[in-house]
Amino acid sequence: MKLTFYKYQGTGNDFVMVDNRENIFPKNDTKLIGHLCDRRFGIGGDGLILLENDNGTDFRMVYYNSDGNESTMCGNGGRCIVAFANELGLIDTETEFMAIDGRHHATIDVEGTISLHMKDVHTVSVYENYVFLDTGSPHHVELVDGLDELDVKKIGASIRYSGLYGDKGSNVNFVAPFGTDKFSVRTYERGVEDETLSCGTGVTAVAIAMKVLGKTHSDSVKLETPGGELQVSFVQDGKQFTDIYLTGPARFVFKGDIEW
Repeated sequence: MKLTFYKYQGTGNDFVMVDNRENIFPKNDTKLIGHLCDRRFGIGGDGLILLENDNGTDFRMVYYNSDGNESTMCGNGGRCIVAFANELGLIDTETEFMAIDGRHHATIDVEGTISLHMKDVHTVSVYENYVFLDTGSPHHVELVDGLDELDVKKIGASIRYSGLYGDKGSNVNFVAPFGTDKFSVRTYERGVEDETLSCGTGVTAVAIAMKVLGKTHSDSVKLETPGGELQVSFVQDGKQFTDIYLTGPARFVFKGDIEW
């Protein structure tokens, strides 16, 4: 079978994108999805995203990690699928789409910067050495010294597979201050089981965690990842966070066909 695919990246977080409005893709074939995401034997990507029809919105986003399993919300993937839908002519400068965690609104400007409305955060759990919250995906957030030299894969995996988070595990973010209302972030992603160049739900979690910890007093935070800069804004009402927006670039990389 031949598959036409598109490759997109958002601050280095890259995805294989498939227009599945005609339900051509074998969605339960985890081995195939893993193969397509493989950087040596397939196309290569941190995940695979299907764009599908949805009755109540412009389209539906179905996201798979590179291990082949369907996963929770992906913020950078959400921004990339908006760029993809724009390229397909489904939307213009504004959209509403359905994802696994509910409806998302997004806008896209002429330069390709996409602002994605994320789910509200009602609970932020603060512990002695870390913060845990769910921004569409679960995230462990930890301030560290020596971020540049940190073995993110090794330490991230030890936390992800520890008794803290059970069988489902958690994404793990390591953070260091990087100027006024700006932080450097490196993320270990479950499902990829490695460090990625950027994680949208991860930087969203970091921005909120830094506000809760008093490391920033701003409601708009810049996050520097190995793949580039993102911005997260929000409205805080006591312990709850609403009107959360993840903003940054999403870029088309290439289009191709692959057979299996």
